[in-house]
Amino acid sequence: MALEPDQLLDMYRRMVTIRAFDERAADELHAGNIPGAVHSYIGQEAVAVGICSALKREDKITSTHRGHGHTIAKGADIGFMMCELFGRSNGYCHGKGGSMHIADFSVGMLGANGIVGAGLPLATGAALAAQLEGAGGVAVSFFGDGASNEGSFHGSLNLASIWKLPVIFVCENNRWASGNSATTTNSVEDISVRSVSYNLPGVTIDGTDVLAVYETAELAVRRARNGEGPTLIECKTFRWRLHAEQRNDPADPRPQEEIEMGPQHDPIATFASHLTQQGVATPEVLKQISDEVAAAVDEAIDFAKASPLPRPEDALTDVFAP
Repeated sequence: MALEPDQLLDMYRRMVTIRAFDERAADELHAGNIPGAVHSYIGQEAVAVGICSALKREDKITSTHRGHGHTIAKGADIGFMMCELFGRSNGYCHGKGGSMHIADFSVGMLGANGIVGAGLPLATGAALAAQLEGAGGVAVSFFGDGASNEGSFHGSLNLASIWKLPVIFVCENNRWASGNSATTTNSVEDISVRSVSYNLPGVTIDGTDVLAVYETAELAVRRARNGEGPTLIECKTFRWRLHAEQRNDPADPRPQEEIEMGPQHDPIATFASHLTQQGVATPEVLKQISDEVAAAVDEAIDFAKASPLPRPEDALTDVFAP
């Protein structure tokens, strides 16, 4: 489906928002204002935006520990997100979930997850619910190359294929599972070939090209809505920063040449060039978008800093046990 200029500019805005959000989140963490760790999504913006642009608001997604990009791309409020990072009661999870456990059911974001591969069966369950409801809903599971070695990956793909569930499995292969190179942890070069074992389509694409991601997602979404079952999409991409931003960052285990590969394949710069070459926007328009995004992120941070911390007596609210 051809995209209109306003849709293309919205995609660009969301990509810029993801990057600005995570750049500022890292700054605030290192300044001592955000507790814990932040797993930056910088460099992978084209995947989240390309996939989510093919979805409807009511479609569901599940995310990973590196979930800010997916959450923003699905339409969540960056003010409430920033509050959650700051541990404030106005956050999506009232300051209790932090960076790795943000959810916004109102936009179909079922949650980020600190457990590797845990979102796969959740999305499979959401797809089963959509199938039973019969309204044409679709679910998407974002996961990394490391999660493709987990049992949750294999069990989810197998069940989704057997029942022809409307689910799309999106592997963001940034070539590193935490501090381990994918060349040493995976038995295959392309994760997508594992789809053959479960009798479902698998494709590997350039995860730094937002339009390529969108076009592939469109086909998979259409297939899912038509009752033809799941698809595995592997997006080859790059993680620009450390596995996790921490107060005292460890040494980066990646070779310098691999670290430099990310900025050489900048998805935002590539998309900006396309937009200007196609006459969709001028450099001035793109700069205005960047300026507006920067102001919005500033506002989100101010909102977070002005928001109250959770009260001690709230520690046992929203806590569930069997």
